[in-house]
Amino acid sequence: MIKAATMGERLTGKIGDFGPLFEYTVKLVLLTSFLELVLYRLVSRLGMHLSKMAVAHPWITPTFTALTEVGTWLLNIVAILLFLGLTLTMIHRGVGHETSRLTKLAIAGTSLLLLLTVGFLVVQPGMLGAIIYNGLALITLTLFVLEYLITHHERAQRILGVTYYLGISGWLYYQIISTIYSLAGTLAAPPLVYESHRIGEALMVLASVLVFVAYGRGLSLRTKNRRRRHRAIWFWATTGTIFTTLIFTDYLLDLYDPTLASAVRQASQGIGWIFQFGMGYTFYLPFAIYTGGLLCWSYTVIKLLTMGRLAGYGIGLMFIAGYALLFSNLTLMVILGVMLLTLDRVKPTVAEPASATSSPLMGSPEGLITEQA
Repeated sequence: MIKAATMGERLTGKIGDFGPLFEYTVKLVLLTSFLELVLYRLVSRLGMHLSKMAVAHPWITPTFTALTEVGTWLLNIVAILLFLGLTLTMIHRGVGHETSRLTKLAIAGTSLLLLLTVGFLVVQPGMLGAIIYNGLALITLTLFVLEYLITHHERAQRILGVTYYLGISGWLYYQIISTIYSLAGTLAAPPLVYESHRIGEALMVLASVLVFVAYGRGLSLRTKNRRRRHRAIWFWATTGTIFTTLIFTDYLLDLYDPTLASAVRQASQGIGWIFQFGMGYTFYLPFAIYTGGLLCWSYTVIKLLTMGRLAGYGIGLMFIAGYALLFSNLTLMVILGVMLLTLDRVKPTVAEPASATSSPLMGSPEGLITEQA
């Protein structure tokens, strides 16, 4: 008799499972995107903020000018790598008979986004082109998030997917509706654009915390593993200390020295201005909440990257792109990040049929057949 095949589960989506070209492309996309964020979107704004200090310190202007030039080059490199990464990912997603209609539609939307991006390099898009591009990006993102919700059954991961989608959709809605009203030349205020912008930013910050809940677990203080327990103590102690300090810093500084408190407030406003222009966050929420989300996101991404999971690269790109998708490469970065996130999942597989059971006429089964677990 043939033993019935059993169902098991295996983790798919390891970055090494898709070949060296895909692996190193995705790694380079994440690295260059992070450097572009730091050197171009953040440092260049910091240089503008330090323009008054440049009068007293001549080295500031050439230093930040050089860093901005490097960031500009990185921006072009990121765009090229994104095209290559999206193409390779679409090839891997589209190969096979098990590809669903939803996935095929999402891949078609991604292909159109790439074609529009190339076309807008030749012809200026204008307001109508921006509406079409952002609308197509929203539809494509919706299709990939639906696929993520279908293929991922853990509640925490589904909540993360919905929260991130609603957050980034708040920005896309703000852009699409505002541009439509500007194109129509109407003086009426667009409906709910500012509310969607604010709610979207709050949901993005919440999503950065939910990333830890969905993918960064393993920091329990109840574990018997000494190494994990020490890691959990370090993480929670650091996070709690930073969060508590930032919550009460303004109040305590105002009690200690009002002049120093005023200087710290001005510095924090400068940091908020830099991140607003670099990533789109307005920092209307308490600064400690943004810091907490950054710590949760950073830990989770580092953990997943060390495990070689595509979820780490996907989550990294999704939040490196920021909230305000002012450039096409940031929109493509979000699409690639969500595509990589959908590839990381537990997939049911059918085990190989076991060999026939032994017969009394065949003697001892140990000498004839061994089973692989």
